[in-house]
Amino acid sequence: MLWALEVEYDGTPFMGWQRQKHGLAIQQVMEEAGAMLCEGVVPAAVASGRTDAGVHALGQVVQMELPDLPAKRIREALNYHMKPHPVVVLRAVPAPENWSARFSAIERTYRYIISNREVWPTIEANRVWHVRQPLDAAAMQRAADMLVGHHDFSSFRASACQAKSPIKTLDELTVTRTGTQIVVKARARSFLHHQVRNMVGSLKMVGEGTWPEQRVAEVLAARDRAVAGPTAPAEGLYFVSVTYERDVFGRA
Repeated sequence: MLWALEVEYDGTPFMGWQRQKHGLAIQQVMEEAGAMLCEGVVPAAVASGRTDAGVHALGQVVQMELPDLPAKRIREALNYHMKPHPVVVLRAVPAPENWSARFSAIERTYRYIISNREVWPTIEANRVWHVRQPLDAAAMQRAADMLVGHHDFSSFRASACQAKSPIKTLDELTVTRTGTQIVVKARARSFLHHQVRNMVGSLKMVGEGTWPEQRVAEVLAARDRAVAGPTAPAEGLYFVSVTYERDVFGRA
């Protein structure tokens, strides 16, 4: 039967979500664990969205064909067989009819965390982008506002992006500071490859004063990746959650 799995992982030791010829991927870890429940037959693990090497997930959603067992047993068995890899199933539920982890999604939320202090982070190592120079979060927010809406995001699209169109609708892009930590939240139905990291890289240029705020609107209008800021490092990015028309996990 088809199961919907809510998954959390630390992306640091992985090549990303998708199986690779060289290096370990989260998909491989989950499929190998699933095979232990399926008499050696490897079930396909399909995620709501692929994450790159080093990117983390707090609420990735994965579908897998697994035996008809109690939900708690499915969760605990997968978690047991995925040890010692930093991947866990938080929730497991039978998937609704005609549901797809990827194609039924109507919204995805990402979070990007910047550690904005002079001293290198230790506890947060591999979990944040360390930026030493002071960043103006308010200026970053004003620049971020220029990106919200329905646009051609070619300037923030990776060259390897396989999306058919660069046009996306960005529903939310917020920048908040709490102490030395700056958090950028991005919400949309779908994103281009590296879109969030590329937007954060440009916002950082505004925050440090290298760019005027209006430069971000000019970069967007240019539809040219070469004029945008750098790609922010993978370690600061988190895949937070996926929204479906019907909440498959039954949360309020």
